[in-house]
Parts: sequence; structure tokens; C-alpha cells
Amino acid sequence: MTDRRTFVKVAAAAALAPGLTRCGRPAPPPPEPWSASAYRKTDRSAVAVLAAGDYDGRLVEVVQRGLDLFEIDVRDRRVVLKPNFVEFDPDNAINTNPVLIAATIEAFRLRGAREVVVAEGPGHRRDTEYIVTASGLSDALRDTGARYVDLNGDAVRAVAAASSYTALGTLYLPTTVLDADLLVSMPKLKTHHWAGVTLSLKNLFGIMPGPVYGWPKNVLHWAGIEPSILDINASLPVPRFNLVDGIIGMEGNGPIQGVPRRGGFLVFGADPVAVDATAARLMGIEPQRLWYLAQAGRFLGNLAGERIEQRGESLETFAQEFALLAELEHLRPARMTGSG
Repeated sequence: MTDRRTFVKVAAAAALAPGLTRCGRPAPPPPEPWSASAYRKTDRSAVAVLAAGDYDGRLVEVVQRGLDLFEIDVRDRRVVLKPNFVEFDPDNAINTNPVLIAATIEAFRLRGAREVVVAEGPGHRRDTEYIVTASGLSDALRDTGARYVDLNGDAVRAVAAASSYTALGTLYLPTTVLDADLLVSMPKLKTHHWAGVTLSLKNLFGIMPGPVYGWPKNVLHWAGIEPSILDINASLPVPRFNLVDGIIGMEGNGPIQGVPRRGGFLVFGADPVAVDATAARLMGIEPQRLWYLAQAGRFLGNLAGERIEQRGESLETFAQEFALLAELEHLRPARMTGSG
């Protein structure tokens, strides 16, 4: 019989060596936190950066050129545009610009889309009608005749989480999003005081309905913003495309209280990881240093520059250094040092 002293020694040794099996061999690594259905990484991804100087009628042509670079076929299909509408401040660049949204509606219609719907579930302010009206989005919708769906009031369906970065297990997603033939994430290029940046992946917080997840999506904040970004994007069973509004972005204390920063470009691509990695590089941020983006690069898309085929303009044409909060300066690329 093992005495108490021997038992304590054995238990302590086991605690110090959790990676060993009973026969002394290393235990197999734990399974990855995503299912096979969530693995979407391909050998290479394409991303296009196109010059866009102003919010005006010329944007229809720019968006058309961007879509042409990817040969997107939406004939007789239903396209859902998911812009970023959080709050309204006439002196800031918080939201995806309505002129760009109108141009994108027209560009998809010219490609034969059966219907183009604009859908968003603002998380900061419950009065969606106020944001839609004050921001000018209602004018864009009237001028284009496009339908708007408030995702905070849409019917929902339960979808099993395809990854387990959070403990949510089941996600309740709007039917407007789930029934789309193509979902287009249209974020504003912004820094984010917690996640570092908010781009195509983070933009999908806005599809999560407020009546289920609270304001400002409190359930997701409690579960962890970055883990929630991963579970939402892993679990969405809808074909997707991404178009980042970098004509005027936001730096500093984003995503609401930062300062407008002119970028002068749009970023296009089907792979949200590659698109966000490219956009981050254009902001002077190293994608690998963004935790959620580095994780997404393991299974949702391509992060490494050598796996991203650059189309349109070169990154050097528009690359700049967006201001960051002091606690986020570690997101900068490592500086080359040495005496030469």
C-alpha cells in the first residue's frame, strides 16, 4: 500500500509533468480550437489596393475595377453589404461612408445582382434610425432604392460554433445574413483601443443581434472580444468578400474617439485575413502582433506577405504610420538595427 508521503511525491511529480503519459511518452497535443469545416486557408490569397481620393461619383468605377480583379459572379444572386455603423459624429470618420456604400450597391447591380441589401446591427447606440438618418445612409438608400435591414431586429437562427475560442457554443445569427448568396464586409479602416485594429473580421460583430448579445454586444465582450471575432468568423457558413473603406480612416483612440486620417485607398479581397493583414501593414502595424489576426492566420486565411498576391497599387504607394495609443505601440513592426 502506498503511504501518504509517497502519494504526495507522485502527485507532485505528475503536476510538474502534465505533458507525460503514464508510460513516459509525451502526450499528444490538444486538438486545434476549430473544426474541419472552419478551415479555409488556401495556398495563396489575392488582395487588391486601389487609389480612391474622395467620396464622390467616381467611386462606382473604382469599385467596379476592384470587383473585376476578382471576377466576382453575382448574376441573379442576393448580395448583402455589411458596413460599419457604430455612432455618429459629424467631425469624425467612425462609419463606412454612405457614398461608398451607394457606389458599391451600383457596382454589384451592374454585375447583375438580383438584389443588393444593406444590413447592420449597430452595437453602441440602440436608436438605429438616428444613426441611419444622421450619417447620411438614409439618403444613399433613398437614392439607390436599396433595402436596409436592422440586424438587431431581424429573425435569427442558431448555428453551432465551428471554433471554440469562446465558450459560447452556439451563435444566433440573423437570417438576412445566413440567406445571403454573398456577404460583403465593408469596414472603416480604424485602430481599436482593445483589439488593435478593426477591419473585415472585427466588422462582423455588427451582425450579432443586440437583443441576444446586448449593447454594446456585452455578451461578446464578456466572452472576450478577440476570441469572439474568431468564433464568429469561423462559424459563418456564407460566401464572403471584403471591401475596406480606407479613403479616410481613423487613428489613435479608435474605434469611436480617434482622429480622422486620410488613407486614399480601398482594399478588396475574398480572404478576410489577407485583407486585414494588408490593411494593417498599410497602417504601419505588424499583423502577426495582433493576437486574433495571428490566430485567424492559422486556419481562416493567409497572413504572411509571401502568401498574398498583391493586385492594383503597390503597398508602398499608400503605406503610412497611423497613430496608436501608447499601450499598443508594441504592434509596430520590429525596427532594423545595427551599425551597417
